[in-house]
Amino acid sequence: MNHKRTLRIYRALALNLPRRLKKRLPARVKQPLTVPEAANGCWSLDFTSDVLTDGRRFRTLNVLDDYNRELLGVEIDFSLPASRVVQVLTRLVECYGRPAQLRTDNGPEFISAKLSEWCEQQGVILHWIQPGKPTQNAYIERFNGSFRRELLDAHLFRSLAHVRQLVDEWRHDYNTQRPHQALNFMTPLEFKQAA
Repeated sequence: MNHKRTLRIYRALALNLPRRLKKRLPARVKQPLTVPEAANGCWSLDFTSDVLTDGRRFRTLNVLDDYNRELLGVEIDFSLPASRVVQVLTRLVECYGRPAQLRTDNGPEFISAKLSEWCEQQGVILHWIQPGKPTQNAYIERFNGSFRRELLDAHLFRSLAHVRQLVDEWRHDYNTQRPHQALNFMTPLEFKQAA
């Protein structure tokens, strides 16, 4: 059978589907990673994920203050859409004050219109790193490594309540008991108070 005839029959029966085009991200401007000079200068956000003992996958949204490496909050659930990210940020702004800038990767929750609108209303600059360049968000990536090694990989979790309990204990230890070499061997809270 002639390939042209085959194509004609294929189109007549409406078997041809439109090709899926790859979604293109807008070009991100490369900016060097700056060291904030005060608390709430820049917050970094990122997701990590793990699995419960029953096989269900959960995610954590980690929010870190780049100035003193303080872990401001960890939101844990099976799904964390953009609306939930906005709720978490609203709650953290009430507790810690408004950041000047948010630094995130290009995940769907972070490039959503909801988060952009929230940032515009709050007067917060939303900065996305370049795709495939995690070193532009080095503070949270460094934190995620410790978080995964010391908590997520070290425990088997039975439920979300169990995860939340262990994360709260680990967060308290991380912020108040653990000295950081980058902070002149002070804990995040000591460094914040000293400034």
